[in-house]
Amino acid sequence: MALELAQTHHWGRKDLDRNMLNEELCRPEQADRIRVAVIGGGANPEHNVGRISADAVASALDDQKFTAVPFTIAQDGTWLDASSDPYPSFAAAIGDLETCDVAFPAVHGAPGEDGTLAGLCEVARIPYVGCSLAAGTFGMNKQVTKLIANSLGVRTAPGIVLRSPADAVDVQLPVVVKPATAGSSLGVSFIRKERQLAGAIEAAFKLSSEVLVESVATGREIDIAVLETADGRLHMGSPLEVVLGDQLFFDNATKYGGNSQSRCPAPLTDNERDQLFDAARRMFRGMGCAGLARIDFFLTDTGPVLIEVNTMPGFTEHSQYARMFGAQGITFSQLLDALIMAALRRFTRPSEARSVTFSVTV
Repeated sequence: MALELAQTHHWGRKDLDRNMLNEELCRPEQADRIRVAVIGGGANPEHNVGRISADAVASALDDQKFTAVPFTIAQDGTWLDASSDPYPSFAAAIGDLETCDVAFPAVHGAPGEDGTLAGLCEVARIPYVGCSLAAGTFGMNKQVTKLIANSLGVRTAPGIVLRSPADAVDVQLPVVVKPATAGSSLGVSFIRKERQLAGAIEAAFKLSSEVLVESVATGREIDIAVLETADGRLHMGSPLEVVLGDQLFFDNATKYGGNSQSRCPAPLTDNERDQLFDAARRMFRGMGCAGLARIDFFLTDTGPVLIEVNTMPGFTEHSQYARMFGAQGITFSQLLDALIMAALRRFTRPSEARSVTFSVTV
């Protein structure tokens, strides 16, 4: 597989008076290194996952092309610098952020993945990897995602939305109870007995102002990684199947406890793969995603049923997203390269950039 990576050099406001480099200096191996603000952590329950992702991204960046500039959002919302010292003010953090050419927001959950970090970068006029404010907001709210999916002809599990623990619940068991705006399977419960339902709903409301109670979709869990390169094309990683065994669902403890099992590439027929890829493309484009997303499905006897759209999935070399492209021979560093170059191409005005396309063949 060959990815065409556009090597784009961004000239931000601080560089507008600088002489443009000639074509010779724009070659990837000779150009100035690009400063990448890698933002991790997060003021939410997924803080530790965000730290791990950001550390992995910063460590894997090609140091011949990039300089990683780490930022961490502490659990109380304080911004920390590369030495893990608190900034004296939020304005000071933004001042350092503005010295970077591009941001890589490796924050999972809200606030952050819900589009708030994208909005911050938009206001600060800093190119960034990943989805826009709107797409991040849509992806973080599972009910909004379902409404978009249904409008696109992508099936979802039937269910109801609760806006208060006191709302009436009239469903046929078994059901899945989940917070509408939480990730990493936090607060998700599989309910078989009536007496378990109220407690599960109460627990989900601790993480979200809305709670979904959905019918159980019976099928294999297949995840699809989508990468949008600088030329606007979508590339699909090898499908990954989450192997649940005797488990009822892929819960948080299994995801991050080191006991998860998966198969990549997942054993699929050509028709099954085509259906999943088609549904993933429709969701990516229909939600206005950019750069990357991991889109999860149940593959049932009657076709794919959408689980959720992750606009910033776990991001280490061993995470599902990277493994799906790794199965095609694309390294973690190459994946980061493609994402950063796509972000720079997306946000850089033609008058402020010189670019050359080079090919990475794997």
